[in-house]
Amino acid sequence: MMAGTDVVTISESEFEKFRDFFYRRTGILFTQSKRYYVDKRLLQRISAAGMESFEQYFMRLRRDAGEEIEQLINLFTVNETYFYREENQFGGLANHILPELTAHLAPGSRIRIWSLPCSTGEEPYSIALYLLENWPEIENYEVELLASDIDTRALSAARAGIYDARALHRLPRDVVRRYFVKLGEDQFRLSNTIRQAVSFSRVNASDPREMRAFEQIDVIFCRNMLIYFDDRARRRTVEAFYKSLHDGGFVCLGHSESMSRISPLFRVRPFPGAVVYQKAGG
Repeated sequence: MMAGTDVVTISESEFEKFRDFFYRRTGILFTQSKRYYVDKRLLQRISAAGMESFEQYFMRLRRDAGEEIEQLINLFTVNETYFYREENQFGGLANHILPELTAHLAPGSRIRIWSLPCSTGEEPYSIALYLLENWPEIENYEVELLASDIDTRALSAARAGIYDARALHRLPRDVVRRYFVKLGEDQFRLSNTIRQAVSFSRVNASDPREMRAFEQIDVIFCRNMLIYFDDRARRRTVEAFYKSLHDGGFVCLGHSESMSRISPLFRVRPFPGAVVYQKAGG
């Protein structure tokens, strides 16, 4: 709505209207505790789009399924991450999950690992680096690394593979030396070999049609995304994971997330230092 001083503000009903619209598009549900965060960014987009009121901007959103909605999604998604975050799960992958999965596979078989949301690339690239450094069998199998996110800006940064020192602070120095080129005082570029090993794509995890494009996956890393969803969106996403996975495939969630509160489709598999979830019946 318009204030008397021509300052655009967001009313309670407008906040709820936008919240419902954004939820239907992304599965992300903003609570009242996020009100200031939402208003600030929404007003930023209204101004950038040259609109004079929320109503005018919202009409554009309803008509426009393209660039403006993409700008909004990029603005509202969170991309705070770094290399080797929650490293214990990478250890579980190399020391337990992959040996279990490959026990009955012939050399040369394909293994598909999917990182969602991949943000600016630190997680999928961490998987690649960790396996190269810690899984001796990697040369005996065709490891396919997939990475997806809803944020197109984050995906562009991921493909570029340029990071500051803070993003690399958990990596061993010899790993940084072998796989990164220093560009300046505080910038490093990941080697082409590692960047080309990961296939990036834009995916909306709350859209079953987009999720159906991914199948025969062995391991899914989905860490700290479901905490932004409500119960319905979580169940829908987990059901999509179930359909995407091979029998016996695994899902790695964030340390504060639990599959047991979402769906009975997966069973808990505790490994030293990490708890993961396996597709039931595997």
